[in-house]
Parts: sequence; structure tokens; C-alpha cells
Amino acid sequence: MSEFKPILLTLSSLTPSLALEILPFGLTLHRVYVQVDGRTHDIVIGPESPEDHVTQKYTNTIVGRYANRIPVGTHKLDRNGITSDFTALANENPRVSLHGGPTGFDSVIWTLLTPEVPPTLFTAAELAHLTPSSSNSTHAVFRFVSADGDQGYPGKLIIEALVALIGPGEQERKYKATGDNLDTPEYDLGSIVLVYRAKLDEGGKKVVTPVNLTQHWGFNLEASLKEESLTVKEHILTIKSDRIAELGADSLATGSFLSAVENPSHAHASKTIGALFPEKSYDDFYYLNNEGASHIPTRIPLSSFGPNLDLIKELFEPPNNQGSQSRGTRPEPVVELASTKSGIKLVFDTNQHGVMFYANGLAKPSAGARKKIHGGSGVSGHGDSYGPGTAAFLEFHEPLTAFLDPRNKDKEDTLLTTDEMYHNYVRCDVRFKEGRI
Repeated sequence: MSEFKPILLTLSSLTPSLALEILPFGLTLHRVYVQVDGRTHDIVIGPESPEDHVTQKYTNTIVGRYANRIPVGTHKLDRNGITSDFTALANENPRVSLHGGPTGFDSVIWTLLTPEVPPTLFTAAELAHLTPSSSNSTHAVFRFVSADGDQGYPGKLIIEALVALIGPGEQERKYKATGDNLDTPEYDLGSIVLVYRAKLDEGGKKVVTPVNLTQHWGFNLEASLKEESLTVKEHILTIKSDRIAELGADSLATGSFLSAVENPSHAHASKTIGALFPEKSYDDFYYLNNEGASHIPTRIPLSSFGPNLDLIKELFEPPNNQGSQSRGTRPEPVVELASTKSGIKLVFDTNQHGVMFYANGLAKPSAGARKKIHGGSGVSGHGDSYGPGTAAFLEFHEPLTAFLDPRNKDKEDTLLTTDEMYHNYVRCDVRFKEGRI
């Protein structure tokens, strides 16, 4: 079926190389290939067969309309004087609606846009970056239309998702690494860029709806080494955050935050994931210290969404030599994930205010399938799938159920009106320090 036929984006003309396989089903990043030192890594977990994403849910898919958990029931919405009713439908249990409801965006078929059917939620200035003439980038844009009432959400919502690979640039590919080994070169391999846009289409009717999208991608930077123990507990994680969301019954957010300083297991400052590993594993939302992104909107008034607006220009520029050149208006990185075994490092920046870190604690080796490149059989139900602690899911989005907290009214409330355009980006710079493998 076409929805399970991978769409390949590649920077194979560059050495080392970076490539993506994307499935229209669930906008799934089925494989993320990194080729270094003559070895090919797939740095995301998941099933071997694309069709197995139907049952191996939330593995590198988009989720929405709303990431994470919402209490089941009808909620009154109000943003900038526009009101709607929203009825969250149960799927995780009778009290919780998870990742958009019973049939979320992870379970639908996204349409690959073409020159004959171009994007409509990106401006003329932005589309100029998406021309075939660029030798240092490659991309695909997908669209999905969510009907009014879909999973209980009000308003017809048009969503377009840009997935792009950006090459490292000839002058910026190699630079001195920082940290414990200043003499070991670190290489920029390129960048993965995700941009989500969404707009309500109600023909003049005023509507407000919750929108909080994310890519539910799970990383293991060592899995392709096929070592006996498949774990991310030796990965080094940095999250620029000093507070985490307090969770109540059913892991629903209370609206309050806890100090990461007072909870050392959540103070991720170049800490191995396994150090102070919580008994119940990690499944936590971190509010990011991301002041540098304050100038990058999460919603754009439609009145200012003109042809010259360009919010993706710097996302298409090669990674800068860290510490020696300005990043322009791009914010500083907020999350880093690295492996000393593989030498691969991921560096993230975003305009979102938080990141969910999930260490795959609910995974069962008896269910699902593990990729052959990760030492698995590739057969679903064979008993050799991924278990707890085998992946670091890093999901960038806005605070949990922010629209339920009256303190957020008309601010970062994760609501979108018919007068606005939703704008969400995350960029992942992929690096490699030689001599690690």
C-alpha cells in the first residue's frame, strides 16, 4: 500500500551521510540513517516492516491534535473572546484521552504534496527555500485535513508538515569539539528539520480548538552496534530545564511544576540517563529554559501572514561552527543526546517551551518487533522487541493541557483560533566525534 511505501530523503552525496525514510501513514520517521566510519546506523527504534506501525503505535509518528494526556469529558474553550466546546474521547483508559484520541494523527494517511498541489500554509518567501535547485538540502511536505468534530475536537483543521534534511556546508563540516577531549575533531553531519503549520478553515465562522503537535520519535544512538545489552542508560543527556510538570492521577498534569534541582534524577546536565534512574522510569515533561526562542511565535496572526514572512530561512542554513560564529536569530540548543560508544550526538533547538522525555518504560519485548539492524528478528511478536530503557523519546511541545489552567488564558494556552496560524519547529543537528567506535 502506498501509505507504507517509504519516501527517502538523503544527503548521500555528502560524506558522512544522513538519510530519512518517511511513511505517509502517521507521518512516521521509519528510519533515520547516519553513516560514519564505514558503518551505517539507524538511530531510531521501531519495527522492521512499515506496516507494523499500525500496531506498534506512537513509534516515530506525529501525534495530535494534542500531545500527551487530557482528562476525558467536555471542556469549555475560550481564547481572545472566541469560544468552543471540546469533548475529549477516551482511549488510554476510561478517564484519559491520549495523543489525540482513539484515531489520532499517528493513525491516518498524510498526503505528500507536489509542485502540482503545493503547500498553502507556507508563504512565498518560505517556499523559495523549497526549490529543487538547492544542492545542500532536501525536503518533503505533507498535508492532512482533520474534520470538524474529529475525535471530539471543534473546527476543521488543515495541517501541513515540512520534513527536511540540511547539509553541513563545506566550510562548517569540521570543528574542534568542546568538553573532555579538545583534540578530537567533531563533525557536523547535517540537520533534520520539522516544521508544523496548522489553520482552522471554517468559512468565516469563529472557532477555537486545542492544538499541540509533536514528533513522538525514540532514539537509541548505539542500537546498530548490536551489543548484547540494548539500552540508552549510558547515553549522556542534557536538558536545559529547572522544573518538571507535576503529575496527578492517571499521569494527568496538575498545572503545577516541581523543581528539578530538588529532584536530582531530573537535573539532566551532561548526566548519563542511567544515573539516578527513577524506579518508575522517565515519562516527564520538562519546561525548557528557552528564552532565546521568545522572538519565534508559536501562533501567527493571519493578518500578518503575508508573502514576505519567512520563519524558516535560518532553519535551512548549515550548522554553524559552535562557539566561533553567531547563530543569527536561532535560539541556543536546549537538549543534547550523545553516545560515547557510537560517537553520535544530537543537538536540538525549537520554538516550543517544553520537551517530554520518555525512556520507553512501558515497552514489552514480547510485543512488537525490533529492526534487524538493531539485532532483532524483525518479526512482530517474536519476543525480541524493545524493552524498558531502550530508547530516549524526546517530544518537543507546549506544556501539558495548558488550556485547562486559567493562568494561561489568552497566552501560551495551546489553543488556536480561526484568526491564527499555528507554527511549531524543531531542528536536530547531527554530529559525530571520530575515534569513538
